Amino acid sequence: MRLEAKKYLYDMQQAASLLAQFTDGKQFADYDRDAMLRAAVEREFEIIGEALGQLAKLDEGLAAGISEHRAIVVFRNILIHGYAEVDDRLVWDVLETKLPTLIREIDALLAAD
Repeated sequence: MRLEAKKYLYDMQQAASLLAQFTDGKQFADYDRDAMLRAAVEREFEIIGEALGQLAKLDEGLAAGISEHRAIVVFRNILIHGYAEVDDRLVWDVLETKLPTLIREIDALLAAD
């Protein structure tokens, strides 16, 4: 694996780890009433989406090792460009239902190298 590709995966791994730390023990109500937590979560998702978008440009085959990799990039674009209309319930749902799989897939790709 190219060093640059590994860097993007590492950036994604770090951002995903921070997401897990930030939201550990939290419920949607906590997230909904905490503007700083929402901003932090959105920022880490933006980093994941940007790194994955760059990885896809560099090595589409490697990026394809992340399920829903295209949807993740689209999610990043919504967070950045549609910031005024972000659905907090959707963001929370992604945290709960998609983040664990993303973490496993990133870890597997880094371990395979």
